[in-house]
Amino acid sequence: MPVLTPEQKEHFLTHGWVKIPGAFTKEQSEAMIKNVWTRLGMDPTDKSTWTRLRTNMPHHSEFDASEFAPRAWAAICELCGGEDRVHPQTKMWKDSWIVNLGTAEGEGKRVPPENLPEWHVDGDFFIHYLDSPEQGLLVTPLFTDIEPNGGGTMICPEAIPKVAKHLYEHPEGVDPRMTPRGEENFKQNERCLKWFNDCAKSCSNFVEATGKVGDVYLMHPLMLHAPSDNSLRRVRIITNPPVSLNEPFNFNREDGNYSLVEQVTLKKLGKERLEGWKIKAPREDVVPLRVRIQEAMRQAELERLAEIEQREKGQEVSAAA
Repeated sequence: MPVLTPEQKEHFLTHGWVKIPGAFTKEQSEAMIKNVWTRLGMDPTDKSTWTRLRTNMPHHSEFDASEFAPRAWAAICELCGGEDRVHPQTKMWKDSWIVNLGTAEGEGKRVPPENLPEWHVDGDFFIHYLDSPEQGLLVTPLFTDIEPNGGGTMICPEAIPKVAKHLYEHPEGVDPRMTPRGEENFKQNERCLKWFNDCAKSCSNFVEATGKVGDVYLMHPLMLHAPSDNSLRRVRIITNPPVSLNEPFNFNREDGNYSLVEQVTLKKLGKERLEGWKIKAPREDVVPLRVRIQEAMRQAELERLAEIEQREKGQEVSAAA
């Protein structure tokens, strides 16, 4: 059954994003993130141990979004044109938390959105085309409350047509940093975000993804976004479960049954349909540096979790004696 109201659908068609409030409870969130500080190797009450502004954590377990946040899952399917179009693995969310703690130097100081240094579009694991099925939607569940200037993801709806136009004009494909196939630095500039940062500087419409724990933001896959500085220095925890599709987006449907995501893409391109447009090179996977870094982090986290478990077992034995 549809869960999005007509107003929410219109908001998504106009702005490329919608927020599903209260999609899961605070109690559900607390159960999921209970060992996050052990995994980080930090003390929640001692900010001197908060040595990283932001940590993109590896995952250890996964959970079914259709059971954990059924309204959010239903909305995801609705935006993508129905559950039959969504890859089944998409249903499984992971405990790969993204923790933003801010820095002592940045406390109380707000960075203007256009000057944030890490603007990007998600999907560092594949070569991008306008119709890429690997990233069908950008999803951001909030596992803590996020107040303004509290490290919420900054999004730029104004940039969707700019990203869509770039992909439309390069059916040969672009790498995750938007370098077209055939150019010198294709797949060689993983750390370079210049294209995205320049795009953000050309825009003036920004939205900070704030809200209450349990809120879920659903955004168009071409939504330009960036981590913001957490000047409040209150712990902010989110995750970004990817949504992939069973088939590529189709912008030339004979029956006109376009998903809401496809409608946004066509609208931002100023087209009713794309006749004759097709990709001109094979779809390719990319192994991002992020994966290699997170595997090393995962091993360190497992060691810390094992140490806590051994300590608790020792305490139980002592108490029994």
